[in-house]
Amino acid sequence: MSDAILFFAGSAIIVWWSRKPLSKPGSHDFYRFFAWEAILGLIVLNRPVWGDDPYSPHQFASWLLMLTSIALVVLGVATLKRDGAPGAQRDDGSFYEFEKTTQLVSHGIFAYIRHPMYASLLALAWGAYFQDPSLIGTPILLVASIALWLTATTDEKECLTYFGQEYADYMRRTKRFIPFLF
Repeated sequence: MSDAILFFAGSAIIVWWSRKPLSKPGSHDFYRFFAWEAILGLIVLNRPVWGDDPYSPHQFASWLLMLTSIALVVLGVATLKRDGAPGAQRDDGSFYEFEKTTQLVSHGIFAYIRHPMYASLLALAWGAYFQDPSLIGTPILLVASIALWLTATTDEKECLTYFGQEYADYMRRTKRFIPFLF
């Protein structure tokens, strides 16, 4: 399958999956769509060399980031589903079921970072980029990183509106993406 066909097929799936968020410009999910597209671009761009030299420093970093990505998303989604008390009152029309939390989750992975799923996507983007770092991949990586930063900051505004002071206090105790750093 050609890279163009692979990219357009993947994009069609992402557009379908993001159809509700795309109808709500300015929502956190709207920005996440662009992160997904950029990540798909990085995966397709670097697909030909994926794992060719697994012991090279850049591919070792790539695999480490992608394993981190898997761990973050598994821990984050499981904790939200278990303890977030999803409910219809939190549905703005663009949220996925696990995002409709009515209880602030501030334990487990959330005790260290506010956005483990977005951190997971950042790790995935950087991991895909490090398979074969290039001048073409660098601006795509920047788009993914900026889109995820916009996603997180917009999500924080939404959470401040819903949870109020409790979320503001939580923001002071935690970092956005990387525990103790950022």
